[in-house]
Amino acid sequence: MSATESKGQPQSCAVAGVSMRDLLAAGEAAALLCTPPRAPEPERAGRASAHREAA
Repeated sequence: MSATESKGQPQSCAVAGVSMRDLLAAGEAAALLCTPPRAPEPERAGRASAHREAA
């Protein structure tokens, strides 16, 4: 064990120059690209048009 591990202090890790904001933005973009679009619900489409006519 190294001296840092024996004292119980957290080790600092090397960062490759990427900010947390960039990492979060990349994660959001990946989620948007990887999530398939939702299929339209046929029941709601009929109700929406009937509701517009009633209004």
